[in-house]
Amino acid sequence: MHQHSHDDSSKRMGLAFWLNLIFTVIEFVGGWLTNSTAIMADAVHDLGDSLSIGSAWLLNRLGRKSANPEYTYGYRRLSLFGALINGLVLIAGSVWVLVTAIPRLADPVMPHTEGMLALAVLGVAVNGYAAYRLSQGKTLNEKVLNWHLLEDVLGWVAVLIVATVMQFVDWPILDPLLSIGFTLFILINVLRNLWATGRLFFQAVPEPDLLESVRASLMSLKEIDDVHHLHLWSLDGEHHVLTAHVKAVQTQDLARYAQLKATIQSALETYDLAHTTIEIELAEEACRDQPVSSQMDPH
Repeated sequence: MHQHSHDDSSKRMGLAFWLNLIFTVIEFVGGWLTNSTAIMADAVHDLGDSLSIGSAWLLNRLGRKSANPEYTYGYRRLSLFGALINGLVLIAGSVWVLVTAIPRLADPVMPHTEGMLALAVLGVAVNGYAAYRLSQGKTLNEKVLNWHLLEDVLGWVAVLIVATVMQFVDWPILDPLLSIGFTLFILINVLRNLWATGRLFFQAVPEPDLLESVRASLMSLKEIDDVHHLHLWSLDGEHHVLTAHVKAVQTQDLARYAQLKATIQSALETYDLAHTTIEIELAEEACRDQPVSSQMDPH
């Protein structure tokens, strides 16, 4: 049953990827033929979504592979690499659109509005269908990508409205204004996502208050006297890894030692951690990871 669900998820993402990629190519050609910077800006947006869906689809397929002696945590970190490439491609595309669109503000050129209308209708249909298919999925990847596609639908609705207005009013400046608006929206989101991706690459705590919350949960246990060497990082933004040393209040016999491990496990269950490694130190035991100089009495 689980395998069947996994296959359905992969098929839905694969369909969404190919629909977006093919339509992105159509958009770039259509933007050139209609002389519309707004279409080009939306093509860049759709290219980003195609890369996002493609990397998510690839990760979904690679996720079936088990961890091995070379990749002991598996392949989840590939999603961060995909996000980094996606962001850099979108920044390059956005700069290109801005360089094209900004000069047109001073000397706007009327695009071929009939072609814009046709592409807008096709864009609403293609992205709407892809969003509908992904809305049937239950995985987090599918839900996030579905929101991206719904944003695309709204973007094409905006193109449809602007193209309709220019059918009746000679306002060619609406085209570069719309493209600049699209591009700035893309850049803001891309830069925010790149910042978050960069933090995870450098193994920052995935959520600001999460580390202190974990520390407080461990320190609240009456069996624990101290928590140190506490490290929390994330494989991909969703699956977190925790390591820590905890100092037991007193020397434990085997029964109490097993009970302490169960108590720690219970305290950490609410955080839904993918991997945890806890080293329990007895009361009279020195921490083996502590620098020698800090263990010595300076006097």
